[in-house]
Amino acid sequence: MSFLELVRTRQSVRRYAERPVEPEKLQRCLEAARLAPSASNAQDWGFIVVDDPQLKSAVARETIAPLRSFNTFTDQAPVLVVVLSEKPKVVTRTLWKAFGRDYGLIDVGIAAEHFCLQAAEEGLGTCMLGWFDEKKIKDLLGIPPGPRVDLVIALGYPAEAKVGPKRRKPLEAIVSYNRYGRPAPGGGRRPGVSERTVP
Repeated sequence: MSFLELVRTRQSVRRYAERPVEPEKLQRCLEAARLAPSASNAQDWGFIVVDDPQLKSAVARETIAPLRSFNTFTDQAPVLVVVLSEKPKVVTRTLWKAFGRDYGLIDVGIAAEHFCLQAAEEGLGTCMLGWFDEKKIKDLLGIPPGPRVDLVIALGYPAEAKVGPKRRKPLEAIVSYNRYGRPAPGGGRRPGVSERTVP
């Protein structure tokens, strides 16, 4: 499939089939994440694959909101991948501080999306989880004080093959040309850009 078709296929999956993820597919997802770009080539990330059923259930419990309002599906996924950001070298940290940017979070986001897009290519579903009890997950997985847990990614085969519509703003609402708020020349869409916003 084309890249745009792949992007349209990827979605947050919250219902998983009782089917294991093949090791070779998981490895390709991790390799895609490894190949992601990073600021100063810091490669300031780490991944912990949690597939032991008991440990996975314990980690899953720490991703569920206190009032059980969301993330209650996480234990359905056969694999949870805990995404860490490691501290880069002192020189790199100093440079980033001078720029006033936390490039580490950007790097983790790019690597995580590489992982999720490769998962979609493999026919797998993912969901990035932003709410979790970091301290308890670090205790469960023996993570030392330095690294930070930034994301947990649920991974598995979707219970349904259906790809839902993507509710996204139209391009003209988010793209300007040469100056803030300036539409494409002639107004409307740029030539060759599809109006389609759903798969």
